[in-house]
Amino acid sequence: MADDYQPQIRSADEMPADNRRGGDVRTLLSPKTVGSSTGFMGVATIGPGDWIAEHYHPFSEEFIYVVSGSLVAELDSERHDVPGRHGLFIPINVKHRLRNESDEDAFIVFHLGPLAPRPPMGHVDTEQRQPAAAAPAS
Repeated sequence: MADDYQPQIRSADEMPADNRRGGDVRTLLSPKTVGSSTGFMGVATIGPGDWIAEHYHPFSEEFIYVVSGSLVAELDSERHDVPGRHGLFIPINVKHRLRNESDEDAFIVFHLGPLAPRPPMGHVDTEQRQPAAAAPAS
């Protein structure tokens, strides 16, 4: 292990937001930010009417905990309501889209593992984001 392989603390407020696929996604703990070797975690805020575009992970399971608000998770095109204080497990290769149909922000914590062999291989987009005014059909 490298000498810098030590416990570390990161603030969501210090991480850059990734809005390319929808929501405000911030990766806190990852190989790039803390040198982790088996997975990564972060948080996301999905505003009312917003969504994270459909995608899947060919090497990783995803674990999501809805801290506040609620989500609609479309898993392989099947709708699942996920209220606050509930966890969601998404197996490898399951296409998923996360939508907020409520009137309040949804705040989630996510973790993925194991890591893909190379970062570009870990996330496969299956739709491109549409303009914010047009939500995806369900």
